[in-house]
Amino acid sequence: MTKGPRTVTLVNSPPVCPHDPLDVGVDTSQSGAAHRKLPARQLGETTVGDGPGRRTLLTAAASLAVAGLVGCSSAEVRNEMHTAPPASRTGPAPGAPKAAYQRLMEGNRRWVANALLHPDRDPTRRELLAASQQPYGAVLSCIDSRVPPELVFDTGLGDLFVMRSGGGAAGPVITGSIEYGPMTSGTPLIVVLGHQRCGAVSAAYRALREGKPLPGNLQAITKALRPAYEQAVRESSADPADTMARAQVKLTADALRSNRDLAPLVAEGVLAVVSAYYSLDTGQVEILNGAPV
Repeated sequence: MTKGPRTVTLVNSPPVCPHDPLDVGVDTSQSGAAHRKLPARQLGETTVGDGPGRRTLLTAAASLAVAGLVGCSSAEVRNEMHTAPPASRTGPAPGAPKAAYQRLMEGNRRWVANALLHPDRDPTRRELLAASQQPYGAVLSCIDSRVPPELVFDTGLGDLFVMRSGGGAAGPVITGSIEYGPMTSGTPLIVVLGHQRCGAVSAAYRALREGKPLPGNLQAITKALRPAYEQAVRESSADPADTMARAQVKLTADALRSNRDLAPLVAEGVLAVVSAYYSLDTGQVEILNGAPV
C-alpha cells in the first residue's frame, strides 16, 4: 500500500545565533539531486513523505539545537547569557547617591499615598536576578515587624541590601554587612532608619535609667545603644525614648560616614549616608541628616 504524505510539526525551535545568515536550512529531498530549504528560523508544520528524506529532516531538526549555537563564538554565547542585571520596573538601578535617594523616597511617597507599584516581585524578576545583583541602596533598620524597608520604600527584588537589628544597633558584623554593598557592588546609598515607638530602644532606655541589665544577649543591645541614651539624657526632652531613637540613627550614620573604608567614598561623592526616622502613624520617612544634594 502506498502511504500518503505525513505532516510533521517541529516544536521548540532551537536557539539561533543573531549573527547567523537567514538561509540556514534543512535538506528535505529524498534523493539529494533536487531539494528545497526550510529557513531554520521558520521551521514549523512541514509535509514530508516516508523514506530517507523524512529521516534527513528529523535528524537535521534534532541537530539544530547544537548547530544554532555553533554559528556563534563562545564569547558571543557568554555575552548573550551573562548580561548586566536587568532594569527594575521603576527604571535602571541609579548609580549616583542623589538618584538613588530620590528613587527610595519616591517609593516611600507611594507607600504613604497607598499608590503602590509593588515593583519586581514575581518569578520573572527572580529568575532574571539569579546570576547577579546590583542593589542601589543599603538600609539598616530595626527588627520591628512594622518597619520592613522593602515595603516602606515600595521596592522589589534586587533593589536593596537590608540589615536589621534590635534598635538598629550596629556592631562589627552589622557594620561589615553595611560596607559590603558600597565596597563590592558600588551601592551609592546607605540609609540608617529608626522609627517611632521602638520597643528595643524603650527597653534599653529603661534598663539604663534604672540600672537593671536586660536578660541574656538583650544586654548587648543595651550596651550598643548607650551613647544614644546619654545624648537623650543631655537633651532632656518630653519623650526621651523617642529622642534616643533619633539620636541612635544619627550617631550610627555619623560613624559610618567617618568609617575609614566608607569615608573616602563619601568624600568622592559616590556614596551618601542618610539617617532617617519612620512614623508608624503616617508611614512617612523623615530625613534627619545626610541627604545628598
